[in-house]
Amino acid sequence: MSKRKGKVITEATTFKSRKVAAASIEHTPDDANPSHQGICSKAFAQFSTGDIGLIESITLKNFMCHHSFGPFQFGPNVNFIVGHNGSGKSAILTALIVGLGGKATVTNRGMSLKDFVKTNENTADITVKLRNRGPDAYKKDVYGDSITIEHRLSSDGCRTCRLKSKSGHLVSNKKEELTGILDHFNIQLDNPVSILSQEMSKQFLHSKSETDKYKFFMKATLLEQMKRDYIHIKHTKMVTREQVERQEECLKDLKQEFLQKKERYENVASFSDMKVVLENLKKAMVWCLVSEKEQLLKQLKEDIEKEENNYKPKDNLQLCQTKIIQLEKKLQCIKSKIDTLREEQESLSEDNVKLKEQVKIISKAHKDQEVIYFRALNKLKQSEQEQNLLQEKLNKAKASKSLNSEGDSEYTKRQKSLSNLKEQLAELENKCTHLNQDIKNKHQALLKGKEELDKLRLEERNVQASYESKLKRKNQLLASRSNKLKRFGDQVPDMMSAISEAYATGRFLKRPVGPIGACISLKDPSLAVAVECCLRSFVKAFCCDNYKDEAVLQELMTRFYPKGNRPQIIVSPFSDKPYNIHGSMFCFHSVLFHRKAYHPEYPSVMDIITATSPVIINCLIDMRGIESILIIKEKDKARRVMQHCRPPKNCREAFTVEGDQVYPNRYYTSDFSMARYLGGDIETEISMLDSDLENYQAQLSRFQLQVNSVTEDIVNMESNLNNTILTMKATLASVNHVKAAITDLVTASEEQINDISSLEEVAQENQQKIEAEKQSVQEAKAELDKQRKMAEDSDSKYSSVRDRIDQLLEEIEPLKDEQLKLETECAKHERNLKILENKVKAHDDNIEGMKNELAQREEELQGVRRGPRSLQRENQPSKRFAEVHRSSG
Repeated sequence: MSKRKGKVITEATTFKSRKVAAASIEHTPDDANPSHQGICSKAFAQFSTGDIGLIESITLKNFMCHHSFGPFQFGPNVNFIVGHNGSGKSAILTALIVGLGGKATVTNRGMSLKDFVKTNENTADITVKLRNRGPDAYKKDVYGDSITIEHRLSSDGCRTCRLKSKSGHLVSNKKEELTGILDHFNIQLDNPVSILSQEMSKQFLHSKSETDKYKFFMKATLLEQMKRDYIHIKHTKMVTREQVERQEECLKDLKQEFLQKKERYENVASFSDMKVVLENLKKAMVWCLVSEKEQLLKQLKEDIEKEENNYKPKDNLQLCQTKIIQLEKKLQCIKSKIDTLREEQESLSEDNVKLKEQVKIISKAHKDQEVIYFRALNKLKQSEQEQNLLQEKLNKAKASKSLNSEGDSEYTKRQKSLSNLKEQLAELENKCTHLNQDIKNKHQALLKGKEELDKLRLEERNVQASYESKLKRKNQLLASRSNKLKRFGDQVPDMMSAISEAYATGRFLKRPVGPIGACISLKDPSLAVAVECCLRSFVKAFCCDNYKDEAVLQELMTRFYPKGNRPQIIVSPFSDKPYNIHGSMFCFHSVLFHRKAYHPEYPSVMDIITATSPVIINCLIDMRGIESILIIKEKDKARRVMQHCRPPKNCREAFTVEGDQVYPNRYYTSDFSMARYLGGDIETEISMLDSDLENYQAQLSRFQLQVNSVTEDIVNMESNLNNTILTMKATLASVNHVKAAITDLVTASEEQINDISSLEEVAQENQQKIEAEKQSVQEAKAELDKQRKMAEDSDSKYSSVRDRIDQLLEEIEPLKDEQLKLETECAKHERNLKILENKVKAHDDNIEGMKNELAQREEELQGVRRGPRSLQRENQPSKRFAEVHRSSG
């Protein structure tokens, strides 16, 4: 943090020797051991020195994504903070900047302080402890050996700062105090030498401008701040010099005016006489002062008497107390009424609950008795209907008694018809059974036909998709006869033209390179499938030298590719020389690479690739590690080399000629049959695609014939099924008709053979049964009336209790409102009472103060009276003085 303008001159002359604690943040790879996911702070042993401004510890709570972090103790010299990505290294550096009063934008981690508060939390706390020892300590008597800075960040973006001493005592919460501490300790938060963030380091490393580096140097060495301070001092000096010159001119005029005034004063004629008059006036002034004080004393006595006779505050207080007593009495009366009504309400509530249960029981008994009554009544009606039927049968039997011999022949004829109808019914039922089975079989056959049709259509769609894919690939290959770039997509030539135009207009610092597959060739074309399986999506990727060029390339890609289907862009500084991978190891972008894999029989991917530029080889080494991947054509040999014994040194994987991927502990079979981008013989692939397209066309024709045939079969089966269902419905209608005829014949036969005597006995028994059921109905009716009367009585009692409870509620509500009103009024008068008590107390205190002031002024008056008398005794007053004294007395 730069020093303030007001302290430039004073601090420029002060030199303090301080030790600076340097911090280094190291990012470990993501694939490190997961069992060490914490962060550790390694510090040298602290020395018992008198350093100031050293960071002793830092503690975080609800900061960023950490609930409770720390405290972290730091050593007096160099500290290293290491840990996995996401473990909190950057959080400590960010908290240190914010905890020492830095802005959120300085951290490059957020735009506002609320971004540092953990999600679903209201506040975040940062505690930083600074050492404060030795002769250069800041306010050693106030803070002690250490200064604790506590920052609290709220979710609405506000912050509060508290500065505490070593003992924990709060010293200040002002930002100016923190600024003074940072200036005294020479802690500069915006100096990249003190705190170098990741974004600033990237900007510095990627910057190619000498001007930017010089600005960074000026800022880091504080020369830029010193330049601004020097300009400010120079301007202040010039302004001060101008002011001094103007004041010197004014001083000359004032000196001349002083000499003139002095000369006039000395030339006054009657100066000695005026001195005598002045002495007399001074004495008269003393007596005037006595008179004034006596007048003030008299006025003060009158005011005291007036205040003592003012009984209005006490009267108001007594009146307010009387009102409060009256309100409390009314309130007590209302409360007693409410309590009485509530007691009655509670008593009625208990009776209400009991009556409610009683009403439920009686109502249930009434409903049960009602059910019993209606059952008996229905039973009686049913018996009466049966009696009527028996009477009709008896009458018919008596009428049929007079039949002659023709009646017997009619009965025989009826029996034959009944036999024929039963045989016909058996045949129809047998036919229904067969038709039902036939419907089930045809329905199952129809479902199987539809399933087969769905399968055929699915296979046809799959073949059609494969056909379209092969046709698209063929068109790409035909187009690539004249332009190799069309292998990587129809839009690639147009995009390369757009890249050339953008480079020509200066939009790119360095022309992007790509696609990578178009920039490489194979020494052995038979290994195209293996290399393509190894490189995968990198075949269509592009290389950029810097992030600015990447942004321009991304913008160009939006014209030719849909979102989510764009080629990958690899950003890496271009180099004219390939990496030296034959040494022991090499370092690139802080990543350490081992030397090249070597095997006497099998080459690496890097050995069989020839690139148009070293940028391509370096990029594939960075992103895919092609120097450590071997090509072993045979599967068995690949398994033996990689898995049956120890893999070759520096080799981590291998590929076979079919594209299978071989690791020391696993094997993946390739799904590629031929190379799409790196294949050399286009005509062979086109001929193979023509053969595949012919096969797919033949399969589509065959599928079309099968679909048509199956569709015709389904239509025929649906027609047969509908005809069978119609036949089944007609047969069922015939069965129902025959059953109805049989029932009529059986009923007629039974009526004719009934015995008159037996019918009379049954009718007599049924009549006795009807008499008994009538008796039961009368008894049930009497019991029902009894239960109804009880239910009505209980309902009446329950309703009266319920009405009384409602009435009590209606009576209580206005009383509650009146109680609330009285309580509000009482509270208001109590507040007024306190105000009036304070006024009475202030009135009494005012009288007491006025009496004290009266006594004090009487003492002053006695002292003032003694003064003039002594002056009168020492110096005889002149006639003029006596006149003045009399007039003032």
